[in-house]
Amino acid sequence: MTILALGLNHNSAPVSVRERLVFSGERVGDALRALIEIPEVSEAAILSTCNRTEIYCGAEISSYDPLIDWLAEEQHLRQTDLRPYLYAHSDRASIRHMFRVACGLDSMILGEPQILGQMKTAYQHATEAGTLGTVLGKLFQHTFSAAKKVRTDTAIGSSAVSVAFAAVRLARRIFENLGEQTAILIGAGETIELTARHLHEHGIGEIIVANRTYERAHTLAAQFEGFAISLHELPEHLAKADIIVTSTASQLPILGKGSVESAIKIRKHKPIFMVDLAVPRDIEPEVAQLQDVYLYTVDDLRETIEENLRSRQEAAKQAEEIIDTEVEHFLAWIRAQSVTSTLKDLRNHAGQIREQALEAALRTLKNGRPPEDALQFLAHALTNKLTHLPCIQIKQAGVDERHELISAARELFQLKDSTEET
Repeated sequence: MTILALGLNHNSAPVSVRERLVFSGERVGDALRALIEIPEVSEAAILSTCNRTEIYCGAEISSYDPLIDWLAEEQHLRQTDLRPYLYAHSDRASIRHMFRVACGLDSMILGEPQILGQMKTAYQHATEAGTLGTVLGKLFQHTFSAAKKVRTDTAIGSSAVSVAFAAVRLARRIFENLGEQTAILIGAGETIELTARHLHEHGIGEIIVANRTYERAHTLAAQFEGFAISLHELPEHLAKADIIVTSTASQLPILGKGSVESAIKIRKHKPIFMVDLAVPRDIEPEVAQLQDVYLYTVDDLRETIEENLRSRQEAAKQAEEIIDTEVEHFLAWIRAQSVTSTLKDLRNHAGQIREQALEAALRTLKNGRPPEDALQFLAHALTNKLTHLPCIQIKQAGVDERHELISAARELFQLKDSTEET
């Protein structure tokens, strides 16, 4: 069986193509069951995120064409619109690709941790759909183990490399317990959504999302158990904020020195941590002059991010070495599976010989022979029966001058040369 990986990602395809290939969670189960209806495919899983869609298969197949045909039909696309953006891997390359994806080495943000959770979701969907077999199931488990080893043994995920993550990391340094803090997030774009996700994951006490369009603010806030306000309501809530992160497309500042100064007085000079991720800036620079305000801009975070990215790149080199080792371990497991049936047959054969010899030995006891005689008979019968066929085959190998078989027998049974002096 061949292990195959077929897909596209943020490097190979624009978002206009990627979004047409996304499998929603509700569709994955049916898609998987349809996928293994392809005669050559025996095992399958689908990983689908905003940045990648990939199919993993165990198949008896020499071409990717059946998978591409299926994918195009399933997603209602013409193959000519799909093929230029696809990449494909088989066996060793597929295994290595899955390991790299799970470790975040193939992600838009190097080392990002979310992809491992998405890989686990893909595994869960395939398990529930009944489309995982022995090989692909074992490969997923080994993938998770490799990712854990990379996270444990390298610094791949220890440094912030996005402005949102860097902002939250800085907030965690300033506040001992985020669970006691309230955050106001101004805007509803990707950066604010990512900030909300990081804050939520680190147990922020409360999230308030402010946006010019209330509906967008409400949609975002609902994802993280927060609540929404419109921008004109912001002055009424500003004093509640321990943390303010803003990222809008406004051409004029949204927060001025006067409104922040009023909030500080209401808070009785309890500090506010503010991060302005917008360009042009959402917060007037003069706000930084206020006591009890800690204001950072995107430029303040950029140097930290670049330094951390260099650190991740160094860690990525170590991660690649770990992955190479783990790929070899999994390939060794696959090679071991090829002799499983032979080992089983050998054990069954030996078991039959044992039962026959034991039955004959028990008969000698029933006939009144001493136990010592029965044990001697058992040992003699087992030795003769277990060595009979190998001896015949080795003799024939000598006649046929099959010296490699004789050498293999000596290695297999760990035989010492009887002609050597002891």
